[in-house]
Amino acid sequence: MDIPPIDAELALAEVRARREQVVDTNLVPTWFWPSVGALMLLFVGAMETDIPWVMAVGTIVYTLGLGAVILAVVRKARVQVRFELLGARGLGAILGFAAGLTAIGVSLGFVLEALSVPFPAFLAAVPVAVGLTVGGPALMSYLRRLMLSRPPAGSR
Repeated sequence: MDIPPIDAELALAEVRARREQVVDTNLVPTWFWPSVGALMLLFVGAMETDIPWVMAVGTIVYTLGLGAVILAVVRKARVQVRFELLGARGLGAILGFAAGLTAIGVSLGFVLEALSVPFPAFLAAVPVAVGLTVGGPALMSYLRRLMLSRPPAGSR
């Protein structure tokens, strides 16, 4: 069965376009990151007030808000990204991103607490929220490039 070169080229272009569509559909959207950062700041700020009703309302708003944000992202995703597509580098990037932000927030919080700065947890959470807002989309861009650079399944 001979396939004309133009037909093969068109078929490969279609495969690439579908693959990009699948990858793009499953990346976390840009609005997710500042939403989570804002919810985190709201929650940490509420906890640091030490006022029971503010803490309760902050917890409820955070829980419902985070649930809504995650649900919106999950409902948008049509398929699940397999590890083979993400790879060890992708997983490492995700874990490194989370570990880096955690290290920044925790270490800054301890330093601010040691210096008796008011609201140390909230102030330590601010660069973490900024890191989510700026770094989250950058992480997604990296993961997109990484996933699209991998050979298609079954082409080994």
